[in-house]
Amino acid sequence: MARGKLRIYLGAAPGVGKTYAMLSEAHRRVERGTDVVVAFVEHHGRPRTEVMLHGLEQVQRRELEYRGSTFTEMDVDAVLERKPAVALVDELAHTNIPGSRNGKRWQDVEELLEAGITVISTVNIQHLESLGDVVESITGVRQRETVPDEVVRRADQIELVDMSPQAIRRRMAHGNIYQSDKVDAALSNYFRPGNLTALRELALLWVADRVDEYLQQYRAEHSIRSTWQARERIVVGLTGGPEGRTLIRRAARMAAKGSGSEVLAVYIARSDGLTSASPKELAVQRTLVEDLGGTFHHVIGDDIPSALLEFARGVNATQIVLGSSRRKAWQYIFGPGVGATVARDSGPDLDVHIVTHDEVAKGRGLPVARGARLGRSRIVAGWLVGVGGPALLSLLLTKISNGPGLANDVLLFLFLTVIAALLGGQLPALASAAVGSLLLNFYFTPPTHTLTVNDPKNIVAIAIFFAVAVSVASVVDLAARRTHQAARLRAESEILSFLAGSVLRGETTLDALLERVRETFGMDTVALLERRSDVDPWTCAGRAGGDESAPPLRRPEDADVDMPVGDHMALALTGRVLPAEDRRVLAAFAAQAAVVLDRQRLVGEAERAQELAEGNRIRTALLAAVSHDLRTPLASIKASVTSLQSDDVAWSEEDEAELLEGIEAGADRLDHLVGNLLDMSRLQTGTVTPLIREIDLDEVVPMALGGVPEGSVTLDIPEELPMVAVDPGLLERSVANLVENAVKYSPDGEAVLVAASALGDRVELRIADRGPGVPDSAKDRIFEPFQRYGDAPRGAGVGLGLAVARGFAEAIGGTLAAEDTPGGGMTMVLTLPAAPGVPPVRPDLPAQATT
Repeated sequence: MARGKLRIYLGAAPGVGKTYAMLSEAHRRVERGTDVVVAFVEHHGRPRTEVMLHGLEQVQRRELEYRGSTFTEMDVDAVLERKPAVALVDELAHTNIPGSRNGKRWQDVEELLEAGITVISTVNIQHLESLGDVVESITGVRQRETVPDEVVRRADQIELVDMSPQAIRRRMAHGNIYQSDKVDAALSNYFRPGNLTALRELALLWVADRVDEYLQQYRAEHSIRSTWQARERIVVGLTGGPEGRTLIRRAARMAAKGSGSEVLAVYIARSDGLTSASPKELAVQRTLVEDLGGTFHHVIGDDIPSALLEFARGVNATQIVLGSSRRKAWQYIFGPGVGATVARDSGPDLDVHIVTHDEVAKGRGLPVARGARLGRSRIVAGWLVGVGGPALLSLLLTKISNGPGLANDVLLFLFLTVIAALLGGQLPALASAAVGSLLLNFYFTPPTHTLTVNDPKNIVAIAIFFAVAVSVASVVDLAARRTHQAARLRAESEILSFLAGSVLRGETTLDALLERVRETFGMDTVALLERRSDVDPWTCAGRAGGDESAPPLRRPEDADVDMPVGDHMALALTGRVLPAEDRRVLAAFAAQAAVVLDRQRLVGEAERAQELAEGNRIRTALLAAVSHDLRTPLASIKASVTSLQSDDVAWSEEDEAELLEGIEAGADRLDHLVGNLLDMSRLQTGTVTPLIREIDLDEVVPMALGGVPEGSVTLDIPEELPMVAVDPGLLERSVANLVENAVKYSPDGEAVLVAASALGDRVELRIADRGPGVPDSAKDRIFEPFQRYGDAPRGAGVGLGLAVARGFAEAIGGTLAAEDTPGGGMTMVLTLPAAPGVPPVRPDLPAQATT
């Protein structure tokens, strides 16, 4: 059975029209005769969205009982039994009620897709798992409901539902998103223009990256090498010289002229050594390009123009920025230069910009600094000089009557041998010495035109010539090999310095390091494989390059190059076979990859240890809280029992009933409190989780006011508030501690205000008093155990109430912070997650109560 298609409408914020667009698409398909059903769609009380549901078949939802309440979720079995061609499933990141078939709605969608049903769904950019920290830093709200990025990336179609921040705010003001009583709070908090603009940019960039992935995949599948100018990508070619900073800034200005442009700086080092690159200058240029929003790449290539063009076409670049040559005029005898070659070979799909700078024509050193293996052209030239040169010289000298003499003839042939050694190395020089000796003997040593020598002096001269020629060739070849080794070591040192610098710059992620390995050696894929023992299978700890959907390497032996790291780890590379001399640098990369992997795991263990330490701290506070919070009910029970046992007083039946009722109330409070304390203690040890369920605040908050005098608290909890997803017991105890603390510090006759309001997907409970307040520097310290101030009233406790309140708040997924009360005093702000998928009920009038 073919897998169904997944189409996702992605939005930047609630209210942009994702559900409306999904329902519009459903109506279009129904008109075309497609079998479409509504598996689960929430209209959240929005009239226009609700109207769009008319005319569409809806699958009956499944009702679930959870802790005394009834909830509805998508009935996966009913949808599978109905088996439509297309199913509409709203809110992909939704968390299902406990007892559902799956924990998350995207898992329900996966079942429908596997059954061959096409699914159309919706999701907001803030619900993508990888963007949780970014969204929290922008909006101040941590998204509790997330969906893995990979689930959305695998979608066959992703359509962005876009709307400007001004349009969203207008929709909000008109009541098309939230109820009118929540509009002001929403506009001043989550739906601020800056928040909406940032979220919109996140959505646009994420979709653009996804489109770019589709484009790269399509180009790879169809072997397309030419550049498609769908997006401006500017490649800056760096030499390590001082002109690089000018080129980077010029490219950044060019990129700023077009939205979405990208700058990629690339330095190409020869595989056999460096030219005149300064590692220090390269580090400065790397920092500069990253500060300007670009990326830096370091690759290896013997032919710099070809490597630069290959890199540019590989990243689908549209422009290349190069600097004018620093070579002097006479140095052009060695070739036209990189800039001219790149401009000639770039073709019509790449624009090449040659940028002038202050270092033009100031020189860049002799090309012998390349110190490389001899190229084919030099070897050919060496053989021509070594073999053809002596023949031409012999022909020339025989045409001259009364030639320069045998001694000068030997020097001329020796000069050709030296030239052949400089050009082609040892073998052409040895050939030149042999050919020269024969020609000297045949043409210039009496008797001529024979290979015999009559004069012993001439024999000595020819022998010395041959010995000197061989010695010169050996020395030149040795110098060339030493130069090659030095250049090779210099290249390796540069690569290793970049590797060490990446650690100092904080580039310690395994994926970044593996990507650097792939770029440095020009490989297709790089993977770090590991296994527990010699008999266990290999697993992939990290991977860079290649098609993400392709299966990973199963063994190091399957790769083109494998580098062992210890006994049970190996770095595997595919793409080409590396020369033996490259394995030393590869070994350094492999060792660093193992270190980075160990560091990542140690960081994870350190975080877990920190959580355990924090749990120990909270458990200590909870144990101390037993003596603090249990004292009052124990004293009440003790007093009542003592009174009943007293023989001095004759208690009436009404008095005894009242005392017994006090004992029962105190025992119930003790039992309730001890149960919460034990649950919190087990929570910190990881043996229990909070019993999260959906509940109204007006069911919990009044129960938390039993320990304060009547009339000391004013409640303002609107009934239309959305339900909150919390543990009621932990929430009640947290609120009780906050209210008791506020009442203790409030002046006589001043009631503590407990007010609640909704803001997006969270609910805020504010406990405001008119007490003395605390300075800003102490607002964090008051939540630490045993923190009391000198102006605390007598009997205010030992300073554990707020610490316990924050611990409970964080355990149920909320936050607790202190703010100044306008006009004096302190306000405790308890932020709680709103229950997902529960539309608020709007009564005629908000309810207020005083206790």
